[in-house]
Amino acid sequence: MIARRTVLRNVAVAGGGALVAGAAGCTDVQEGVGAAGAQPAPEPVAVITPKPADGATDVGVNEDISITVERGTLREVTLTNQAGKHVKGSLTKDKTGWRVAEPLGYGKTYRYTARAIGTDHKTVTVRGSFSTLDPARQIRATINPIDYVTVGVAMPISLQFDAPITNKAAVERALSVHTSTDVEGSWGWLHDQQVDWRPREYWPEGTKVNVAARLYGVHYGGGAYGVTDLTTQFTIGRNQVVKIHTPDHRMRVYRDGKLYRSYPSSNGEDKNPDLNTPNGTLIVMEKHEKERFDNARYGYTNVWKKWAVRISNHGEFIHENNDNAANIGKRNTSHGCVNLLNKDAKEYYHSALIGDPVEITGAKVDMPTSSDVNDWLFDWRTWRSMSAL
Repeated sequence: MIARRTVLRNVAVAGGGALVAGAAGCTDVQEGVGAAGAQPAPEPVAVITPKPADGATDVGVNEDISITVERGTLREVTLTNQAGKHVKGSLTKDKTGWRVAEPLGYGKTYRYTARAIGTDHKTVTVRGSFSTLDPARQIRATINPIDYVTVGVAMPISLQFDAPITNKAAVERALSVHTSTDVEGSWGWLHDQQVDWRPREYWPEGTKVNVAARLYGVHYGGGAYGVTDLTTQFTIGRNQVVKIHTPDHRMRVYRDGKLYRSYPSSNGEDKNPDLNTPNGTLIVMEKHEKERFDNARYGYTNVWKKWAVRISNHGEFIHENNDNAANIGKRNTSHGCVNLLNKDAKEYYHSALIGDPVEITGAKVDMPTSSDVNDWLFDWRTWRSMSAL
């Protein structure tokens, strides 16, 4: 008679979708074959922990997506998107951790497989999936200055959003400004769709500035999220400051604190506050060799002037007005602009940089802080209070 011998394969499989030792996900454990009647082989000692856990939903696209192992080392980790494309990741030097190294997409499902060898030389494999959040709305942003430009010493850094932001603090935490020399500055919210950074004092000449706005995945509030990250790098140019004391009928240009040019001017009418060139520190916003001026209230439309330098969205320019030559340097007769003779306006135009400060004093009224570019109309303490942090 031939004796029949039964061979049992002892395979430890985590049940109910749990990982070995409590980790979430599907786990395959490779074991040996024991003889009939032998004690079950011990559980492997390696424990793989995915973050987020298997089956997680509404995962943030900029969360720390990782896989770690205890009492072992990772031998293989793959994370794939819905199209089967592998997501980039990196192992730690000791091979006990792996992290995603590229942004994930909104509203996507990702699948992972991780294999590790334990200190007991046994293999543990974990599989699972998770899905990322699908925003109710995505809000776009722009950044200024743009890359590689040279700007004046009063130039603010400005981020503008195409919809109001509720969670302003989250936005500010995603922003960074790095400068080639130490510069004290702060972010300030001009309104719900714009946040600017300005230095406490004018920028030091020659400063290199790098700005990063890591806005992708940032929750702006109300289910709205950032669309993409933004960066810019620019340089601060020579220190040029325009000073206009309106009763003097002169526009003075200073370089490095020293008088560089002095031009006769005709500024806004002194007696009419509605026509003053208002007090305040403004900046050069735009430059146009020719600009059309319209103000039906005061009887002129489609009037073209040369060498126009915009210094506010309130209506003020520095520009040529030879038609007003009889008053330039003698009387203030404009409707708020700074009128120069043609040759002076042209020379100044070519010397000006976007972001140069223009300091105006002597008028009856101040520039309203509702003006679009108003960063320097606030004292430092007030500006700091406009930050959300």
